[in-house]
Amino acid sequence: MVERRAPRWSELRDLVRPRRPPGNAEARRLARAATIGDLREIARRRVPRAVFDYTDGAAAAEISLRRSREAFERVEFAPRVLRDVSVVDPATTLLGEPAALPLVLAPTGFTRLMHTEGESAVGRVAQRAGIPYALSTMGTTSVEALAAAAPGARRWFQLYLWRDRDASAALVQRARTAGYEALVLTVDTPVAGPRLRDVRNGFTIPPALTLATVANAAVHPRWWIDLLTTPPLEFASLRSWGGTVAELVDRVFEPAAVLADVAALRAGWPGALVVKGILDADDARAVVDAGADAVVVSDHGGRQLDRSPTPLERLPGIVAAVGDRAEVYVDGGILDGADVVAAVAFGARACLVGRAYLYGLMAGGERGVARAVDILGGEVTRTMQLLGAASVADLTPERVRLRS
Repeated sequence: MVERRAPRWSELRDLVRPRRPPGNAEARRLARAATIGDLREIARRRVPRAVFDYTDGAAAAEISLRRSREAFERVEFAPRVLRDVSVVDPATTLLGEPAALPLVLAPTGFTRLMHTEGESAVGRVAQRAGIPYALSTMGTTSVEALAAAAPGARRWFQLYLWRDRDASAALVQRARTAGYEALVLTVDTPVAGPRLRDVRNGFTIPPALTLATVANAAVHPRWWIDLLTTPPLEFASLRSWGGTVAELVDRVFEPAAVLADVAALRAGWPGALVVKGILDADDARAVVDAGADAVVVSDHGGRQLDRSPTPLERLPGIVAAVGDRAEVYVDGGILDGADVVAAVAFGARACLVGRAYLYGLMAGGERGVARAVDILGGEVTRTMQLLGAASVADLTPERVRLRS
């Protein structure tokens, strides 16, 4: 038999420790997010469905996106013990300059759609975090406005080749004048991928006030108030557009781009040149031969060709092909700092993340982006400690494999 008695207050006092909620409701909401998945769930509740699906979705049946996540789920680490990991250093160098993490905030189109702070908020977070941010040609903040908002950030400019080559050249010149250090040429978008979520949602640029969206406004009034009481939502580098993203891409982008265009861009750009959208070792060799300083092994986040090769699986072969002549980055399905550590161990110099910080942006503007970067950075550090790696130099191929 167990003897029972009434507890004394002195015994309960140390157990009852109500936490003082930090800051306002938004700060408390973001503080509760422990993972990028948590930020995704907050974002899903905070913005209209069409906006969330534009960010969350991928091409066609979204097979490529699922395969990218499944590839990271197959990662198996090989930890070493009895290593001093009281202090670990996740810093690296990207294009010859220091970066606090092996991480780049990727170019994303129409970013002010997710939150009116948009690209400026992302640039400021990148500046504080000490990592690069690539502004998209399809962005909603101009190259000049981002430079003013984040003057100390490592700013890269992502370029699509347009049918109007003079307009493309003018954009490149503006980026050069505004002090952007690198040009990121995306080569996997000769035409738009089939974004079926956008089709089914009737999503247009800018969002149209249909019966469905008016009804949705009642559920997400804050988002709509922000949209209607801030500067018009439009592409900063394009004339106003009233159709779908796919229609815009098919009308403006150059499907006849060839390798000579990479060489021509190299000849006219004094900074670093990164070519994004590489999934084949021969293509990697060709663009490096044409003058690329880095390549991004990328399937455009699964948003272009569905059933394309999975970037993480292609990464080691491309590193073997060009890693001694150019830096190799990777993107696609990266939602955890452990994913970043795995990719670096497989040979990537850094990872580009897009959806991860956009979930944060939708969840809470600049604070949400900062929370996303904090989560990823903390996960990178802890994974390195558990792996027995004191620096990124310790993240070698022997530390990781893909389970069959």
